[in-house]
Amino acid sequence: MLGASLDLNIIRIAIALCMLIIASVLDIRKREINDLLWIGFGAVAFVMLIISEDLWGTAKMIGLSMIIAPVALVIWRLGIFGGADALCLIVLAGLAPMASLYGTGVTPITPLTNAAVISVIPIFVNLARNLFAISRKQNIFDGFDETRLNKIVAIFIGHRAKNPKFSFSIERSDGNLKKLDFGFQHAENAQFCSTTETWVTPGIPYIIYIAAGFIIQIVYGDVIVNLIKSL
Repeated sequence: MLGASLDLNIIRIAIALCMLIIASVLDIRKREINDLLWIGFGAVAFVMLIISEDLWGTAKMIGLSMIIAPVALVIWRLGIFGGADALCLIVLAGLAPMASLYGTGVTPITPLTNAAVISVIPIFVNLARNLFAISRKQNIFDGFDETRLNKIVAIFIGHRAKNPKFSFSIERSDGNLKKLDFGFQHAENAQFCSTTETWVTPGIPYIIYIAAGFIIQIVYGDVIVNLIKSL
């Protein structure tokens, strides 16, 4: 009985990883994911529930995991990430609710919190890229009339791109000069930048962070919860 339950858990994790890989590849290539993907894997989640050895126990766990649904929908409506990201989290909660391979601490919102932690990585990538450019005596703020504080912020959140692709502009014209623009970019409405030699912030698909957050969840658990426990 325990062996069957464990095997089913591994199958759930494998299917969830398959969904996340497909979604990540589609988002990277097209920046668009057909809703049929979520419908298909949602149906798989329902089948996995029906064939579960402990139908009631699994249903309760899925119900608890669905706490992520209203959170994801609110974040989507605020424009922090796209509708596909919200649907991904909801289907993931039904497909592999609070899944873990080592019994580590996991909460219903662990995929999202882990993704949020991972999403700070581009900040360090931007910093390294800009410091390298500065070390090569490149004037990365050529033509800008900006405060030192805004320039420091820009160094962390973006970079000057020669040929931006799938990135969002963070600069605007002000007469003959340029200004940095840190205005909020709504995930559903923002347009990718196509202007050369422009300061941009990377438009990395959030599903990649969700996929990485889920992988960390199954092998380590909740990064934030485990960090708090260690303090």
